[in-house]
Amino acid sequence: MARYIGPKTKIARKFREPIYGPDRYFDKRSYPPGQHGLSKKRAKQSEYAIQLAEKQKVKYMYGILERQFAKIFDRASRKQGMTGTNLLQLIESRLDNIVFRLGIAPTRAAARQLVAHKHIVVNEKVVNVPSYTCKSGDLIGVRERSKANEAIVDSLKGKSHNLNWLEWDESSMTGKFVNPPAREEITENIKEQLIVELYSK
Repeated sequence: MARYIGPKTKIARKFREPIYGPDRYFDKRSYPPGQHGLSKKRAKQSEYAIQLAEKQKVKYMYGILERQFAKIFDRASRKQGMTGTNLLQLIESRLDNIVFRLGIAPTRAAARQLVAHKHIVVNEKVVNVPSYTCKSGDLIGVRERSKANEAIVDSLKGKSHNLNWLEWDESSMTGKFVNPPAREEITENIKEQLIVELYSK
């Protein structure tokens, strides 16, 4: 399979940060993987290696494949404004990410599965494409017959909805994509300028 389905903590350790969210195993071993652990001397990284690592980190974080990522970057570079910010806004506007942000799923991987299995509707129509780009004003909700789904109900329990760019109606289990988030509203540790520099070579 093209999509990574291996140990997530190993990837988090590779980038030295919990890119998949809170991880108690990462907390115990926050250094890079390898049999020599912390004792291994690591060569100084080149500028290209640092840029490539940042792109790979974002790909793993959002579960995006290489070709998909390149297409998103191409769209971002054609839009007005800063390419790096455009890139992050397009990624955040993906349906699987919004399902995760709304709390319908506990992780982005789980959100992709819910979308692919037709549990999610956009503007009252079933959409089973995780990479679907939502537009401002779109209503994203749980399909009527999936509202009793145990995984969805458990994920929504105690979830606080405090993002300015998303609204949530608990009674109808429907959220509204108000607008793409401003750069400061994207809290992940991403240095998008490194990615722009990488693709500009």
